Amino acid sequence: MKKVKVGVIGMGRIGKIHFGNLKHQINDAEVVAISDPFYQDPTEFPNLSPEELIQHPEIEAVIICSPTDTHAAYISMCAEAGKHIFCEKPHDLSISRVIETLKEVNAAGVELMLGFNRRFDPNFQKIRSLVQEGKIGDVHLLKITSRDPAPPSLAYLKSSGGMFLDMTIHDFDMARYIMGKEVVEVFAKAGAFVSDDVKEAGDIDTAVITLKFDDGSMAVIDNCRKAVYGYDQRLEVFGSKGMAKVDNNKPDTHILYNDLGAHGALPLNFFMERYTMSYQIELNRFIEAVLQKKPMPVSGVDGLKAMMIALAAKQSVVINRPVAIVEFSEDKIDQLIPEQIIS
Repeated sequence: MKKVKVGVIGMGRIGKIHFGNLKHQINDAEVVAISDPFYQDPTEFPNLSPEELIQHPEIEAVIICSPTDTHAAYISMCAEAGKHIFCEKPHDLSISRVIETLKEVNAAGVELMLGFNRRFDPNFQKIRSLVQEGKIGDVHLLKITSRDPAPPSLAYLKSSGGMFLDMTIHDFDMARYIMGKEVVEVFAKAGAFVSDDVKEAGDIDTAVITLKFDDGSMAVIDNCRKAVYGYDQRLEVFGSKGMAKVDNNKPDTHILYNDLGAHGALPLNFFMERYTMSYQIELNRFIEAVLQKKPMPVSGVDGLKAMMIALAAKQSVVINRPVAIVEFSEDKIDQLIPEQIIS
């Protein structure tokens, strides 16, 4: 059976996860080369420059896991070289640059998938199915809690684009995915409470965001960069027929009852443990779409829409009022995105 020949750019935490899944979990893919000047571990694969990897005649698809400020350039290079693209979020920190690369990808006839891995978590997929099947009825409210166990390093914070574009962007995408609706308005309140590095980087570490959808229904997202008890990932959807929720994954489900109270295991410690399965599933879906010439399950436009919500949230914090998505983006979107991309 034919295998998709793949190159991986960036061998940091995410790159190593994808690299390992491609090698050991995905039968329809074959790694041809990697690219990372700092990757010193012994490997049977050549370590090329990004340009060499993208131009490699055997490679059909490129997995981009490099720093955010390189993503758009590599996407453009892949499009020009006729390579299919899987790129970690965010696509870029500039809406106009994202739109420019989407046009390039569209013109080149290659496929682009953004790495919103939480869509592929079996628990969240079940909630989406319940919503789509009408089991919740008319959905009125979605609640998402997403809290990290510890803030990232100062160096990472300075290049991440800020919490809304680095962390909350996953929740913005999940809100669209679970509800099956478009966000029309964002109101956000935020502060820096848990990390001096966050303050030095001029960022926030704690936020509450309210989203309004096109039918008037709502979502509430709360974020924090530091939860002392572990990686807190919960979701609840409420509607006219009832409610469904997903609680934290834990190493085990035991509860100890004694004279001091009830005690159980803490949530899994970080995203690599919590979303192990979703990382495997998302990359398998990418390879499957390339092989079968199917549309990508998460498109570049999905990434753009999540980014627009994130930037609107940032603006909302600054001006202390709700920001309509159309107000934030109408001067760019209608002019710069071809109809065939956004349809």
